[in-house]
Amino acid sequence: QVQLVESGGGLVQTGGSLRLSCAASGSIFNFNTMGWYRQAPGKQRELVASIASGGTTNYADSVKGRFTISRENAKNMVYLQMNSLEPEDTAVYYCNAVYSVGSWGQGTQVTVSS
Repeated sequence: QVQLVESGGGLVQTGGSLRLSCAASGSIFNFNTMGWYRQAPGKQRELVASIASGGTTNYADSVKGRFTISRENAKNMVYLQMNSLEPEDTAVYYCNAVYSVGSWGQGTQVTVSS
């Protein structure tokens, strides 16, 4: 059974930082490119960052230079360090595979106040 558990969200002021964590079951994590997605109210879910099993990363233009994705393969963990947060980053954040998307976890709410 695929399990994804996100944590680390919260309420921060503009310019603040948060670090999100995702615990993934081995069936979805192993050898897969993993990503962090977000969904703001009234908007579609979007992929903001991805990391291949070998460490290659990609970012959406909106977060490039501010967010850093990383992974610990031995622990089946994926992280998202978010710096210089803006109100536009307010959303529920989810992790999942990029090319073999599994069932979605509950996500973690990130709220950035202006």
